[in-house]
Amino acid sequence: MTQFTLDNRYPDALPATGYAHCDPAPAPAPALLLVNEPLAEALNIAPSWLQGADAAALWTGNGPLAGTRPVALAYAGHQFGQPVPQLGDGRALILGQVTTRDGAVVDLQLKGSGRTPFSRGGDGQAALGPVLREYIVSEAMHALGIPTTRALTVATTGATLERQFGPEPGAVLTRVAASHLRFGSFEYFAHRGDTDGLQALVDMAIDWHDPDWRDASASERAAALLDRVVERTAALISEWLRVGFIHGVMNTDNMTLSGETLDYGPCAFMDGFRPDRVYSSIDVRGRYAWNQQPRIGHWNLTRLAECLLPLLDPDEASATQRAERILATYPGRFEAHYNRALSAKLGLTDLRGGTDPAVGEEATGEDAELAERLLGLMARHEADFTNTWRVLATDRPDSPGQCRAMGEWLGHDDALAQWMDDYAARLQAAGIAESTRQSRMNHTNPAVIPRNHQVEAALDAARQGDMAPARQLIDALQSPYHPPPSAAWLQRPPSLAEVVPATFCGT
Repeated sequence: MTQFTLDNRYPDALPATGYAHCDPAPAPAPALLLVNEPLAEALNIAPSWLQGADAAALWTGNGPLAGTRPVALAYAGHQFGQPVPQLGDGRALILGQVTTRDGAVVDLQLKGSGRTPFSRGGDGQAALGPVLREYIVSEAMHALGIPTTRALTVATTGATLERQFGPEPGAVLTRVAASHLRFGSFEYFAHRGDTDGLQALVDMAIDWHDPDWRDASASERAAALLDRVVERTAALISEWLRVGFIHGVMNTDNMTLSGETLDYGPCAFMDGFRPDRVYSSIDVRGRYAWNQQPRIGHWNLTRLAECLLPLLDPDEASATQRAERILATYPGRFEAHYNRALSAKLGLTDLRGGTDPAVGEEATGEDAELAERLLGLMARHEADFTNTWRVLATDRPDSPGQCRAMGEWLGHDDALAQWMDDYAARLQAAGIAESTRQSRMNHTNPAVIPRNHQVEAALDAARQGDMAPARQLIDALQSPYHPPPSAAWLQRPPSLAEVVPATFCGT
């Protein structure tokens, strides 16, 4: 078999202090468990590198690999609001880049491949449960149409690791990302007063993600990068809220410049709706609750902007004013994205293709207010976030049968009856046909999500050597808006005995 060859763009672009060349730890008995064949095809990776002993060796870091040495990246971050001057890839290595069939260049990273200079006392390895969880949830996010890193393979190493809940098989995830440049990448160089390093990061990010600004001056490139990241972050977090997703650990080192969802640790999708819902076992104060994510996005962007000040203007006061002007656009941008998402969840607009001509832009706030009233009713009863929206799309809101069906979720009371009347009146005023409403809602509100209890059941089975539940779950999540009848089991909320009240990091 010919060697698998990759280039690696990071050493040529970063200062030497920003990365470390590392070799993956040898895997004693590598074996492939999952291969994302559609993604591999999009990446132009030959089928021969996705099967057999050589492929298992490659995707655990054993090789063969030619043309590059893997690198671990240095970065810093604010973790739960507290600055940490140095973090870095403590259990991950970027193998290099490939060019997709549509011409995009993406990173291939091994996660769980052993210790690096940034491991901070850890063993650098990953257990099967967290690796499989990232594969399941990140691919579900992709199917939902939300920007995300993706998963190419899951391979076991043959090692047994001691983790929080006992021994667990070691595993490696191959992660695919537009880049691994994080907010924390800038914080690393800012902590060191390394302006050249900051400029190198800006140039990399512009070159890779915003090439239309390549020819601008240095200060304009820095300002453009901040502006684009503000927009991408506002759009991404709006999408998280749309589907009831809680990232769980929105530290600055887990926020990407590309606008992709990164690091699926203690993440979760809500079952019963509560705006302040938290699942992460380490988020004891609710900093990263569902309804706090927009605020934290702004806070994290402010930390990024602080790093960029030396590049925005030589005069600190002028640089601060310039950064503040850009940051001040975040609330309005987020509100615009979120209002449109809420309007689409009610079928009043279409996320796939703009707004209905009958719905003026001035009505967006009113539509969002109508949706927020529904969310209030859902929160009062902790109604299932996913199923409630889908039930709302099954029949006309002024139908007695539909009112009764919604009452099963939200209570048979005057508040719901008034809301249903107001919703029906809004649809009539907009001239939106019932078939149009249902089509829009069913393209915006997923029918199936990776529910926590089903994910945990699949992980438990995989730890015991049974991959069938995980494969069944992955297949069922590929059509979240229009799932086949065979996926109906994914719509069932957990029983009281099945509720997963807390999720955990994968370290």
